[in-house]
Amino acid sequence: MGDDDFLAERFEAHRGQLRAVARRMLGSGAEAEDAVQETWVRMSRSDTTHVDNLGGWLTTVVGRVCLDMLRSRRSRAEQPLEPEVPVPAVTPDPEQDAVPADSVGSALLVVLDTLSPAERLAFVLHDLFAVPYDEIAGVIGKSPAATRQLTSRARRRVRGAQVSDTDRTRRRELVDAFLAAARDGDFDALLEVLDPDVVVRTEVGVTTGALAVAKGATSYSRHIVGVAVPVLVEGRTGIALLRDGRVERTLAFTFVHDRIAVIDITTDPVRAARLEITFV
Repeated sequence: MGDDDFLAERFEAHRGQLRAVARRMLGSGAEAEDAVQETWVRMSRSDTTHVDNLGGWLTTVVGRVCLDMLRSRRSRAEQPLEPEVPVPAVTPDPEQDAVPADSVGSALLVVLDTLSPAERLAFVLHDLFAVPYDEIAGVIGKSPAATRQLTSRARRRVRGAQVSDTDRTRRRELVDAFLAAARDGDFDALLEVLDPDVVVRTEVGVTTGALAVAKGATSYSRHIVGVAVPVLVEGRTGIALLRDGRVERTLAFTFVHDRIAVIDITTDPVRAARLEITFV
């Protein structure tokens, strides 16, 4: 195998991850492919012999490429090429780490479009791809501390966004229907209230796609101990699971096009107790 073939083989091993990052950053499959191709060009022109973590190196490179593309787009006041085209839901495969993030589609994208390019990159790289703050700092040209603050601000905006005109009564109806369907193990009813590209975030990871989320919800509901009550979690329509009068965990919902699009689940009772929870 020649040097060029070996280099191409190493790159191809990370292509799925790079496409996932670029798709989340740019909101366009075509632009994502352009970003991945530019990353390959930059890799082919660089000496990566002594790079210990090639995947991390490539992720930061594609991040820089996407950041440049976003800034250029904003300077021309352009919109993403595919703002309303959902990405088909993909059932996560534990053998392919890139699949869950790559399957995050229009639901989260609607929220990400409200962020600045630097906020968007910091949030996507850190929260969806677990890139350390010091590596992100090198991409956006800020200190690790400033990058952490930027990510936190983006995270608050993402979590606090209600990106549809779904009114409060309807949001509560959707959450109640979600909870009832999960308890009953009604898979079809869950799919009725979930956005096809729904995102579920917990302290341990991200699950995406209505099929995967519905399957997880029906399995999880069998093990619920305690009472589920309607609440506002940091101002968002949500559910608190109470045990002996104490909050054990919370679920906070974001809505897109009259469907549940994002569910943030706090499973740590200590962290849940620190949230601003209003019983309704």
